[in-house]
Amino acid sequence: MRYILLNKPYEVLTQFTDEHGRATLKDFVPVPDVYPVGRLDFDSEGLLLLTDDKQLQHRLSDPKFKVPKTYWAQVEGTVADEALQQLRRGVPIKEGLTAPGEAAEMPEPAGLWARNPPIRYRASIPTSWLEIRISQGMNRQVRKMCAAVGLPCLRLVRAAIGPLGLGGLQPGQWRELTAAEVAELRKISGAPRRY
Repeated sequence: MRYILLNKPYEVLTQFTDEHGRATLKDFVPVPDVYPVGRLDFDSEGLLLLTDDKQLQHRLSDPKFKVPKTYWAQVEGTVADEALQQLRRGVPIKEGLTAPGEAAEMPEPAGLWARNPPIRYRASIPTSWLEIRISQGMNRQVRKMCAAVGLPCLRLVRAAIGPLGLGGLQPGQWRELTAAEVAELRKISGAPRRY
């Protein structure tokens, strides 16, 4: 079994082929027969797991197993306490009411790589950073949650899946998971141990 952690760059599709010539996982991970655990949008960045372990892939992706994913969102505007309270209670989006999440304002993440191209800068509109932890996974959920509370998302980085973070991986870099990391993912998702 293979277990790979990739720092997915901005504007890379979470698949291995694209008929329109856009960048895909194939451009970064030369490992055959591994598949992404869940999705990470074309315009989002950060931690993506790939594996050929279908059981673990399912358990980490399916919201019923409640594996938390942590995101850093750079948003337009100043964060009010009421917006944080709404995110924590769940917010209505097109697909329905989101499950309650964890949300906190944070400073810009230390050591975060520059995005290429950079986000649009406007001197008259401040930006803020949020840390949002959810275990749901609706299409573009974090972006829609931020928009629903009046904080349009300018940049979105997945920082962690459960206890597993990016470490020092730069965009496009990847590494194999350790046996201990795989065991921890199995534990938090309730997947049986492999022998």
